[in-house]
Amino acid sequence: MAAAAAPAAAHQQLDPLALADFEAGLDGLHENDLIDEAEVDSIVRESILHTIGDTPWADSKVGTWTSHIIEGALKKLAALQKPMKYICHVSLTQRAGAGLHAASCSRWNQKTDGLLSVHWESQTVLALVTVFWVAL
Repeated sequence: MAAAAAPAAAHQQLDPLALADFEAGLDGLHENDLIDEAEVDSIVRESILHTIGDTPWADSKVGTWTSHIIEGALKKLAALQKPMKYICHVSLTQRAGAGLHAASCSRWNQKTDGLLSVHWESQTVLALVTVFWVAL
């Protein structure tokens, strides 16, 4: 009677880095795929400054400002080439002594997903920009 052939490997060897990331709860992402909040903050502030800068409040410009802030931020976030989906929310108001209150709530993987709110003010404009990112 002939001996049976050895069975094929039941599973492939996992890449040690992938295994470490999986065990860390990164859902298949590597550390370099994660978002650097300081980089997001810089991107958002640059988009606001480029769009509004020292321009005084003008009701007629608010729609354009919000669109340009969002488009500028999302374009630069996409250029990071991270495996993420991004959501950007912009609130603009005239500085007139009134406050602006905002809140966000989420349920997600705290190791891969997140949000960052940027508060920015000029002499006449108050901006609150929140960027959310969710791993693909």
